[in-house]
Amino acid sequence: MVPPETPGLFDPGDMPSDGRPIAESLGLKPAGEVARESLNRAKAAAKAKGLYPGKEPRRAPLEPQVSGSRAGGRDPRTLTETLGALLAQRGWNQDVAVGGVIGRWPQIVGEDIAAHSTAETFENNVLTVRAHSTAWATQLKFLIPNLLSRIASDIGDGVVREIRIIGPDAPKFSRGKFSVKGRGARDTWG
Repeated sequence: MVPPETPGLFDPGDMPSDGRPIAESLGLKPAGEVARESLNRAKAAAKAKGLYPGKEPRRAPLEPQVSGSRAGGRDPRTLTETLGALLAQRGWNQDVAVGGVIGRWPQIVGEDIAAHSTAETFENNVLTVRAHSTAWATQLKFLIPNLLSRIASDIGDGVVREIRIIGPDAPKFSRGKFSVKGRGARDTWG
């Protein structure tokens, strides 16, 4: 059984009668001519970019290779050096120093003061300290100059310019079904 003919497929018996190649009889360019035109287009594009045969494009100079016993920029660095460079590059030194003050509050101000106060926030060179009672809030207000000098000796001058002391949070008495309206806790709470 012979398969049915599919129109449009090339059959070697369909050669033109005049003996010319099929590509030429269909009006197509020979392969050599197409390749030559493609090469000429590539050469023109390279010339427009300033590239010539045998000339390599300019590359940025590489960092000089240094080997030997002396230290170089490509040598491994410690984690402390790397983090220090990152903090300095990003401008985070001050924030990290103040974070250290908040984290090491008992070591900086002493155990007695730290037992009755907590460093809470730092914004715009103002350190906010919460006292555990109103009596300690008053006492800490008198100690602000001493606290500023201790902090300045620990992290540097000008980082903390002001200390704001706030009192304790009073409990809320507004909960419950039968709560009584009134003034609630006074400043002697705690």
